[in-house]
Amino acid sequence: MIAMQKELNQFERSEVWELVPRPQNQSVIGTRWVFRNKMDENGIIIRNKARLVAQGFNQEEWIDYEETFVPVARLEAIRMLLAFACFKDFVLYQMDVKSAFLNDFINEEVYVEQPPDFQSFNFPNHVFRLKKALYGLKQAPRAWYERLSKFLLKKGFKIGKIDTTLFIKTKENDMLLVQIYVDDIIFGATNVSLCEEFSKCMHSEFEMSMMGELIFFLGLQIKQLKEGTFINQAKYIRDLLKRFNMEETKTMKTPMSSSIKLDMDEKGKPINSTMYRGMIGSLLYLTASRLDIMYSVCLCARFQSCPKESHLSVVKRILRYLKETMDIGLWYPKGDNFELIGYSDADFAGCKVERKSTSGTCHFLGHSLVSWHSNNQNSVALSTAEAEYIAVGLCCAQILWMKQTLVISI
Repeated sequence: MIAMQKELNQFERSEVWELVPRPQNQSVIGTRWVFRNKMDENGIIIRNKARLVAQGFNQEEWIDYEETFVPVARLEAIRMLLAFACFKDFVLYQMDVKSAFLNDFINEEVYVEQPPDFQSFNFPNHVFRLKKALYGLKQAPRAWYERLSKFLLKKGFKIGKIDTTLFIKTKENDMLLVQIYVDDIIFGATNVSLCEEFSKCMHSEFEMSMMGELIFFLGLQIKQLKEGTFINQAKYIRDLLKRFNMEETKTMKTPMSSSIKLDMDEKGKPINSTMYRGMIGSLLYLTASRLDIMYSVCLCARFQSCPKESHLSVVKRILRYLKETMDIGLWYPKGDNFELIGYSDADFAGCKVERKSTSGTCHFLGHSLVSWHSNNQNSVALSTAEAEYIAVGLCCAQILWMKQTLVISI
């Protein structure tokens, strides 16, 4: 109840809405409460959060909203920023905007129901007309990005031409980098005074919760040390093993047998496809720091439409391997080398189902591995040379994106 009251008090301070009579010819969107325990990287509850959200699934496109797209930082961009911070030898910090979407004005006329259990005693049939965006609205993320980007550009920042979630501000020989991921903000500077100046600037405009040095972000556990930065997802793996009842299983030394060749297995016993897809989706997110399981997970992901027991056994082996190697992660050492290098490789007709080849690529910034892919090629290669050329093309495309992103930073 205290968390719910804090949320509504935030609405009043931000002047999010006003109570009006229910309109006759206008749809009214329902609201509901969403509760969450916010935890740190050790699984300890930091605080209880209550969020009032609009039931945006009732909105109709081009009537209740127009644009919904909002740019989100790619995981490669986050890793590149971490590598760049090691190269320039500065610390990254993070901050969170309290009720970020409540800062954004909306152009459309939107009405929502009064919050459950918090209806007005005098006007129980009235509704709220929104002045600003509300969580759950289709247009809310884009409205927040436009609000934040305009504010940063007004303060002298430059926006990335390729990565539009990256903002950079230079002052003499120093630079401040800000990476946006919806309402989470990562920032760092070659001069600590720029970080302090940015923090004061944001606090003056928005209600912020300064979270200190970057430690836990998007499921990544990040340790910034004197010698370099270590990234892993040990907490995520523990939660994954608990979710799929694999905590007490035996461990494995490798994620997959080198001799295994998966196919459709049409005579095999079917399994619960929903559970299988959940396992694949969870493992795909784990590849944000564990490239050693990239090929195995992507291979198993090809059989999500009709999974069989043979496919599930391979996925379970990956989980048993993760239990054995829970503390493995990425190490970004500090040094003076920041050369961009890419590698590519491909098999030939490795897929038993479609006879397509598989491309594999990885990219380094100095000694820091920041990007990798393992993809089934779109077309059937007629020779090993053609398969290799397709893989090289994918590698070069990623290098061009990374190079253009880095131009504004270096």
